[in-house]
Amino acid sequence: MSASLDSAATEVREHGGVARPGGEAGLGELCVLMKLGEIVLKGSNRQLFERRLHNNIRAAARGLGEIRLSQRKGVIVIRMPGGSDLQVAELAERMRNVMGIVWIHLVRRVAKDLDAVTDIAVRSMAERTGTFAVRARRRDKRFPMTSSELAGHVGAKIQEAHHLPVKLKHPDNTVFIEVDKDEVFVFTDGIPGQGGLPVGMSGRALVLMSGGIDSPVAAHRMMRRGLKVDFLHFSGMPFTGPESIYKAYSLVRQLDRFQVGSRLFVVPFGKAQQQLKNSGVERLQIVAQRRLMLKTAEALAERLGGAALVTGDALGQVSSQTLTNITALDDAVDLPILRPLIGMDKTEIMAEARRIGTLHISELPDEDCCTLLTPRQVETAAKIEDLRQIEKRLDVEELAEHLAGSAQLHKPSFLGDSAPAA
Repeated sequence: MSASLDSAATEVREHGGVARPGGEAGLGELCVLMKLGEIVLKGSNRQLFERRLHNNIRAAARGLGEIRLSQRKGVIVIRMPGGSDLQVAELAERMRNVMGIVWIHLVRRVAKDLDAVTDIAVRSMAERTGTFAVRARRRDKRFPMTSSELAGHVGAKIQEAHHLPVKLKHPDNTVFIEVDKDEVFVFTDGIPGQGGLPVGMSGRALVLMSGGIDSPVAAHRMMRRGLKVDFLHFSGMPFTGPESIYKAYSLVRQLDRFQVGSRLFVVPFGKAQQQLKNSGVERLQIVAQRRLMLKTAEALAERLGGAALVTGDALGQVSSQTLTNITALDDAVDLPILRPLIGMDKTEIMAEARRIGTLHISELPDEDCCTLLTPRQVETAAKIEDLRQIEKRLDVEELAEHLAGSAQLHKPSFLGDSAPAA
């Protein structure tokens, strides 16, 4: 290998602290080892989940170079023949965003030779301090040493070389050794993945993306349950500037890490809001425009093959999100409306937004359509029949179709190849 293990460790730390293999050149191929979670519980259709996950892994690795995947029970190993340690570290960093993976490790892949395994394990603990333990696991039971014997042998050699104290419970450092059919993997650290199911396994849905804190978190939660999502943003144009569109674009680009190939549709909604206000809706303005948004989203989802709508509604978070009003919104469309945040409070949602990297974008100032033409008082117990009468006067079904047809498509890509389209 061109880079030393020490430089690889530095590169890995600079790319998210995935692991610190340590050591010198020529000690074995650096690979990415990933542990699966929920997928291993599947039955006869498990291969469908694994195939989808493999496709998602390849999509996330696009542009890094040739990769080779191999599947074991509950484990996927990715090799990058000819790739540098820096490229493999970048590959590991991208894998932490792939839904369906619970742990990612940078590992050294070596032959099933006790001396080679011991050598890498000893070098992996160079320049470390504190206590340590060795955890060995044999997926191949033909290996001549048991797991406990292998761990004891390697632990003794590490202690002899570095004089570090052994602590089997809660050590400061842990060396992992996993014996497979044709090779052995040695590694120290790891990072948690996203878990959940592979994106696309549960179908497709359309997310109503407001530009606030809630809807990006709702989108992420549904992606984690295997939904491939498109995004719909309603701007206040022509009565507001493009700031909310920029925010929505940035948010979708950030979320594209988790599914790759995201599509953002933008609908200018200002004139439709003005029509609603002029119809005398007064206190029903917010609920009436939310129903129109949902009808527009349903019309667009049917064109895109979406089977559900996703919103960031949380019960009681704002005055319009009462149980009665939510029921009135459900009445507006035939598609199911998924509300993954319905029982969460704002503190929990903000913490999740911070974790997935959308909070700082959502907090940027803008003037979106939700703040436009807002009445002084909002109806908290909207009657469905009153809303239907308003919609009948305005021929809302035709208006929703018109709005869906006016949607502008953008393709914000986290990998850098965004291509806005009309």
